[in-house]
Amino acid sequence: MKLSVVLSTYNSPEWLKKVLWGYQVQTETDFEIVIADDGSKEDTKQLIESFQGKFKYPIVHVWHEDKGFRKTIIMNKAILKSNSDYLLFSDGDCIPRNDFVETHVKYKEPGYFLSGGYYKLPMNISQLITEDHIKNQDCFNIKWLKSNGLPRTYKNLKFVAKDWKLENILNKTTTTNPSWNGHGASGWKADLIKVNGFDERMEWGAEDREMGDRLWNLGIKSKQIRYSAICIHLDHSRGYVRKEAVEKNKKIWNETKRFKKTYTDHGINKTEHDFA
Repeated sequence: MKLSVVLSTYNSPEWLKKVLWGYQVQTETDFEIVIADDGSKEDTKQLIESFQGKFKYPIVHVWHEDKGFRKTIIMNKAILKSNSDYLLFSDGDCIPRNDFVETHVKYKEPGYFLSGGYYKLPMNISQLITEDHIKNQDCFNIKWLKSNGLPRTYKNLKFVAKDWKLENILNKTTTTNPSWNGHGASGWKADLIKVNGFDERMEWGAEDREMGDRLWNLGIKSKQIRYSAICIHLDHSRGYVRKEAVEKNKKIWNETKRFKKTYTDHGINKTEHDFA
């Protein structure tokens, strides 16, 4: 297969259903879906089972018990369970445009990881989107979005860049850092193993970017494709955000940047190493 899509989720079956509808209409079909489930209830399992057989490869459901926010741990488990040498990471609340997978396949290159883009939708539009809106790609049509209350902003360029043949220009000129992000980044599985995956001490807050910095420190470069690989982020509450965890994450991330670390002793492999 050309890649594995790794989706994180936690007790959001209605949003996950819309996301899986998005992957059903991809122009590139030679991929598997690996769901990194941070302890969801039975309804999420039943939803995933209802989608089995609707993709080229079986959905891989990686689950562990709910003991609080442990996304980094389940993501590392999902990395090991994936069956491709190239991995695309997104969230179970991000609906991919129909060329999302194709775009990541198109731009993948040894020695690089890809940094894609997303657009945060308000709750009313998030709830409004149906399976037909996804099949017909209405939810990526700027006219449809504006007719349903999407505010006017420069960020709307993401929905028209491809049609206006501006995506490559915008990718090259954007001041946004091409960092590793949780909604649309991809890279080689071997590179992720080299840096030992996600740091499992980290909860919500820069856990993705910290791993991306270790990839940079290892010599892996990044490509900006935020105006080419588009997904829409469905609105939701963030009750899992804890100030103490954010501060702890900042400390770990700052150490990675300061000492140019390429490896964490708190990742996939728990054995002690003498890497910087």
